[in-house]
Amino acid sequence: MSDWKVGQIRFKGGYTPAPQAAPRPAAPPVRDAEADRRRLAEIQAAAQARDFPRAVALAEEAFKAGIIHPMVLNLAALKAEQDGRFDDALAVLQEAIALAPDDIGARNAMGLVLTRIERYAEALAVFDGVVKLQPGFAGAHCARGASLEAMGRLKEAEAAYRHARDLQPENLGALQGLANLLSRRGAHAEARPLAEAVLEAEPNFPDAVMVLAAADAAEGHGERAQRRLELLVGDDRLTPQQRALAQGQLGDVLDAQNLPAEAFQAYAACNMGLWRAYAPVHGEGVGALEFARAMLEELEAIPADAWAASPGSGAPAEGAPRAHVFLLGFPRSGTTLLEQVLASHPDVEALEERETLTEAQRAFLREPAGLGRLAIAGEAELQPLREAYWARVRAEGAEPAGKVFVDKHPLNTFRLPLILKLFPDAKILFARRDPRDVVLSCYRRRFAMSGSAYQLLTLPGAAGYYDAAMRLAERLEPAMAPRTLVVRHETLVDDFDAASREVCDFLGLGWTEAMRDFTAQARDRAVATPSGAQLSKGLSAEGVGAWRRYRDQLAPVMATLAPWAERYGYPAE
Repeated sequence: MSDWKVGQIRFKGGYTPAPQAAPRPAAPPVRDAEADRRRLAEIQAAAQARDFPRAVALAEEAFKAGIIHPMVLNLAALKAEQDGRFDDALAVLQEAIALAPDDIGARNAMGLVLTRIERYAEALAVFDGVVKLQPGFAGAHCARGASLEAMGRLKEAEAAYRHARDLQPENLGALQGLANLLSRRGAHAEARPLAEAVLEAEPNFPDAVMVLAAADAAEGHGERAQRRLELLVGDDRLTPQQRALAQGQLGDVLDAQNLPAEAFQAYAACNMGLWRAYAPVHGEGVGALEFARAMLEELEAIPADAWAASPGSGAPAEGAPRAHVFLLGFPRSGTTLLEQVLASHPDVEALEERETLTEAQRAFLREPAGLGRLAIAGEAELQPLREAYWARVRAEGAEPAGKVFVDKHPLNTFRLPLILKLFPDAKILFARRDPRDVVLSCYRRRFAMSGSAYQLLTLPGAAGYYDAAMRLAERLEPAMAPRTLVVRHETLVDDFDAASREVCDFLGLGWTEAMRDFTAQARDRAVATPSGAQLSKGLSAEGVGAWRRYRDQLAPVMATLAPWAERYGYPAE
C-alpha cells in the first residue's frame, strides 16, 4: 500500500511497452553450490529485514547469473515490473510457476502484472487459480474484484470485495474496492466511511480521495471537493493515469460550480494525460476513426439492398427469445437510460455492453474490405456466427428464452452490417441526442480505455467518430428503417410515459408502471457505464443543452456537428 504505483491496490493504470529484453546469460555447465547457497541466504536475509530494494537488486543479479530458484524468480519479476518491463516480468513468473506450480506468490504476482497492463480476463483466470489453491487468501479475492470491476462485472466484483473483507476486515483493497463501487452508483453516504478508513491508513490514497471528493460534491460541498482534488493532482506519487482521472473529476466539480472555462481546462488536462499514457497501445497503426471511415468507403461500393436480408433466421435453435432487439446509437446518447427503463419490465432480459459479436467481427470486420464478403455471404457462413453470438449471450449470464431480449451496446452502430445480415428479424432501437451534447459529454467522461474510447479524448476525434457513426447509419437506413425506432433522449426525459409507451408498442410489450421505477433496477444491476451515478438520481434534464455553456470550446468542431443537429431537428441556439 505504501507505493501507489506498484502496490496491492492498483488504480487502473496504462500499458507501457516492454523494451527488448536482454537475453539472460546461459547458466554455466558447473555451478558452485556453496556460493549459490550464500547468495540465496543473502537475498532471504534482506527480504526478512524488509530491505526489499536490496533483496530485489540481489535477486536480479542472481537471476542473470543463472540461479533458478522461486524466490529469485519472484524478486527478479518484481524488478522487471518496477522497470516497466512487463513482458519480461511475465516470462520470469511463468518460469517460476513451472518450477513451483503451487507457489501462490508467483501466481498472484502474475495476475497483478496482467492487471497492470489491463489484460483483465487473463488476470481473472490467474486469480481464480490462486483462490482455488488457497481459498482463504484475501488478497487474491480482492484482486479478483478489481479485475471483475475493470471488466464491468460489478455485482461479481462487489461479491469478491466483500468476501475479501470477510476474510480480512482490515484489507484496504477490499475497503477501497467497495467504496469505488458504491460511489459509482451514487451511494456516497455508504462509500464515505470506507474511503475514510483507507485514508486513515494511507493518507492521500488516490482512489479514496476521489471517492470523498465525489461525496462532497454530491452533498453540495463543491469547494471542499475542489481542494481535495487539487491537492491530489499535485502529489508526485501518482501515475499518469491517476493524475489524469483526478483532473477529470476536478473538471466535473468545477462544472457543477458553473465554471465552464476552468472545467474545460481540467478536462483537457485529463484527456491529454490519458492520450499520452495510452498512445503506445492505441495511438499507433490504424485507429478506430480511420477504420470507420474506411468502412464507409467500402459501403459506398456495395448496393444498399445487399443488407436487406430475408427474414426467418437469426433465432437460436433452443431458448429462443420472444423478440430480439439491438439498442445502439453512440456513447452518451441515452442508451443506458433506455436500457435501464426496459430492464425494469418483467418481460425484458437486457444485456449491458458486452461484446457479443466477437466471432462475426473476426470473420468479416478484421479489415474494412471484409464488408464486401459479408454482403454476399450465404447461410453456411452466417449460421455458425449466429450460434456463436447466442453462446456468448448465454455465457454473459443472459437468459433470453421467452423474453424480449435487448442487446445494448452504443458502438454496435459500427457493426450494423453484421446485425443486418445475421439477424434479419431483430428490431433496432436507435438512441438519438443533440450531437453537440453527445460529443461534449464524450469528451468530459472517463471511459474504460479502448480503441474507440481513445478517439473520444480529443474534440476533433470525438466529433469525427460521431460523424462516421451517423454516416454509416444513414448509408444503411434503407435496410434499417423498416425495423428501427429512433428514440430521442430529450423526449424520453421530457415526456417519459409517452416515449416509453411508444417503445413498448414497437417491441410488442405492454407498458407497465414498473418502468417508472428504473432507478431501483439500475442500483440492483450495478450499471458499469459512466451513467451509473446519474441514473441513481432518476430522470434529469440537467444535461440537455449543456453544450451551450461550452459553445466557445466546441467552436472548432461545430462545422462537423451543426449539420447533424439541423438534420435531426435540434435548434441552432
